[in-house]
Amino acid sequence: MKSVFDHKKALADIPHKPGVYQYFDMDDNLIYIGKAKDLRNRVGSYFIQDRQVNGKTRMLVSKIRRISFTIVDTEIDAWLLENSLIKKHQPRYNINLKDDKTYPWIIVKKEDFPRIFWTRKPIKDGSTYYGPYGSIGMMHTILDLIRETYTLRTCNLPLTPANIAAGKFKVCLEYQIGNCKGPCQNYQTKAAYDENIEEIKDILNGKIGNVIRTVKLVIKKASEELNFELAHAYQRKLGILEKYQSKSTVVNSAITNIDVVSIASDERYAFVNYLKVMNGTIIQTQTIEIKKRLDESDEELLSIAIAEFRTKFNSTSKEIIVPFSISLSDENLKLTVPKLGEKKKLLELSEKNVLFFRKEKLNQYEKLNPELRTERILTQMQKDLRLTQLPHHIECFDNSNFQGKYPVSAIVVFRDAKPSKKDYRHFNVKTVEGPNDFATMEEAVYRRYKRMLEENQSLPQLIIIDGGKGQLSSAVSSLKKLGIENKVTIIGIAKRLEELFYPGDSFPLYLDKKSETLKVIQQLRDEAHRFGITFHRKKRDQGTLKSELSLIPGIGKSTTDRLLLRFKSVKKIREATEQELAEILNKKQMLALGEYFRNSG
Repeated sequence: MKSVFDHKKALADIPHKPGVYQYFDMDDNLIYIGKAKDLRNRVGSYFIQDRQVNGKTRMLVSKIRRISFTIVDTEIDAWLLENSLIKKHQPRYNINLKDDKTYPWIIVKKEDFPRIFWTRKPIKDGSTYYGPYGSIGMMHTILDLIRETYTLRTCNLPLTPANIAAGKFKVCLEYQIGNCKGPCQNYQTKAAYDENIEEIKDILNGKIGNVIRTVKLVIKKASEELNFELAHAYQRKLGILEKYQSKSTVVNSAITNIDVVSIASDERYAFVNYLKVMNGTIIQTQTIEIKKRLDESDEELLSIAIAEFRTKFNSTSKEIIVPFSISLSDENLKLTVPKLGEKKKLLELSEKNVLFFRKEKLNQYEKLNPELRTERILTQMQKDLRLTQLPHHIECFDNSNFQGKYPVSAIVVFRDAKPSKKDYRHFNVKTVEGPNDFATMEEAVYRRYKRMLEENQSLPQLIIIDGGKGQLSSAVSSLKKLGIENKVTIIGIAKRLEELFYPGDSFPLYLDKKSETLKVIQQLRDEAHRFGITFHRKKRDQGTLKSELSLIPGIGKSTTDRLLLRFKSVKKIREATEQELAEILNKKQMLALGEYFRNSG
């Protein structure tokens, strides 16, 4: 009985990013490799039921039992990676590649006034080769960019300094039509020509930003010197360069036979990505998952994974690119932690893949077991906030007042990193007069935990105060009065820079703006503010209504309270029938109320 492949589940894990996908059959044999500008859309197109496809494609789809993928930066990278993998593995359902089939390279010839052209046969003559390019069209796009932006010679004359000085050559038609600046007759100096060559090498290496910055400086200087002709010429060059957006990660054939590894881990799992690079192109890629048994370090896990990958892929490389220093006993191996350049780009590509793989795997686990996500978030909060226990129960305080009037406090409660709205509470401030935010906070915290102690309720593991050092100190003062300052952790959050303050610590703690810990704290703070301001507005509105109704002769406080309790607002009182009002007011009060409304319009 054939196993059924759940393509919908597989597609859910594939991102909308450029990359290369690989199909495996029921025996886990690689049967097809493809590239895509959008991986999910491309792979999903194979499984559209009413899609018109040939018999070969239908047979391919029927054999798919597993899909793996590698994300890259650009479509160019996808071309390169796809063709290098096809050439390496030659899957059954890909176009058969002839043994003598080679891919094109762009060559910067080693000679005086170097020529730049493409070739299928790189030779060891000291020239610099870029590629290979899986798409001839893509390669010609790059060459067209170079020819349109720079004027280079196309002849094969031996332009040595001696030959030029002897006047052996004459300018040709290319010079006359503006495609060459005539280095053969020294109309263009070698220094100026080599400056162009260095810019072209930057473009071929994916460093087009450096070239654009240089061009902008030339334009600025030319404009300041009123050299508008030069400024116009470089402005045209700038436009061409800015249109060329793509940059390739795998471009330099000088990077030969190296391994690249990166790791991402948490308390339970580690994920390690491996790239095998030969002649500047990736020929193998895989990400594995390691379930931790003990508290293994990333260094230990990376060492284990390296040994496993090198055995599995029969790697003979003498250099391994790693994200941090590790100790391996093999003296024949060179471990490199790159800081910049092509090797750094390869490491970043590996890290991008391992982080994406980790994120998708953890999302799968957490969908099946939601408690795993809760435990992960709480564990991360405990680590980030230096807590002694998991913060299953968190409470957050916020104050609201209007020019010192109608002061209120609000407390919101989160259990297992989620709002527990049934536990939210409001406080009408009783002991504070005027706009004193510190005293208001001190009263609210004291009343909250005094009652919890009296009712033998369990205290929270974490208390958050919306405010800076002053509000935090006031809250700590209340905890000390109750004798529980050492039983709970309390921190303050300042809104301007999202600074976290600890009692007695003059230096704030800053968390990564994208961290889940900070997001939970911000959610608590925002929820406390929302809950508090809602209650504050209700009190303020009631106070305004009471003030307005108290201006009516014959209507006192108790009558006002009964009116508001029944009708909620002055508008509804104005719209009430005489029969409804008569249930609360006597005739004299009704006359006074009617007179007031007529006079107030």
